[in-house]
Amino acid sequence: MAITAQMVKELREKTGAGMMDCKKALQETDGDMDKAIDFLREKGIAKAAKKADRIAAEGTSYILVEGNEAVILEVNSETDFVAKNENFQVLVKELAAHILKNKPATTEEVAAQTLENGTSVEEYINAAIAKIGEKITLRRFEVKTKTDNDAFGAYLHMGGRIGVLTLLEGSANADAAKDVAMHIAALNPKYVSRDQVSQEEVEHERQVLTQQALNEGKPEKIVAKMVEGRLSKYFEDVCVLDQTFVKNPDQKVRQFVESKGATLTSFVRYEVGEGIEKREDNFAEEVMSQVKK
Repeated sequence: MAITAQMVKELREKTGAGMMDCKKALQETDGDMDKAIDFLREKGIAKAAKKADRIAAEGTSYILVEGNEAVILEVNSETDFVAKNENFQVLVKELAAHILKNKPATTEEVAAQTLENGTSVEEYINAAIAKIGEKITLRRFEVKTKTDNDAFGAYLHMGGRIGVLTLLEGSANADAAKDVAMHIAALNPKYVSRDQVSQEEVEHERQVLTQQALNEGKPEKIVAKMVEGRLSKYFEDVCVLDQTFVKNPDQKVRQFVESKGATLTSFVRYEVGEGIEKREDNFAEEVMSQVKK
């Protein structure tokens, strides 16, 4: 297939590899983005893939904790300016309160529900859109519950650009739970622990690392041992309990949590706009199109 400049640009942003290396990788893999990422990694050219994590859409994340219940949500707007708008902030808080009270399962279910003033959530959002002048969407949310012996950790970074909600069981230490939430905001792990990583993902990583080691010219008899060592480093990258704690480099997160007599059972991390492609406006072309009219 034809390799476009946009495809090369996207692969470069995802891997940090050079432009020519990206073009070659796409040519070798017939334009398959995931295979091209693996190709670059196997050649030792690319860093670990950050697949589709580009920050694009604007808006905010927000967390509401009430007793043993909490909700984290992301609401998107078209511009960062509107995300800071007081009316937008009120909308976000009212949506959080409604979701926590009614516990819908999906965003579609939220939209169909009725607020205490008698209007539907969808109508309420549409009224806000008309008033503010931008498209506003409730993108996602998650409701968590705990017991009196557990703790929520709520942390909003940069006014909601990143939101993290953690749940520590066996300890009501909210400060410790928040410290772990701050760590997760900074390092962006995907899982709590190794047992959450699917066997398919582990095997895929093992194959990439094996090919990488062979391409480096390492003897086959030591490749397997090398790969297992590098696989441990991979787990440190994606599993929060295996990571070095940001507030104490001498400790792993697992050790910090255990020192508080607790167990980290889950976390939710929202980064505003992750995975959403932002519309790329070419203002020069736009101006010319208006001039020619």
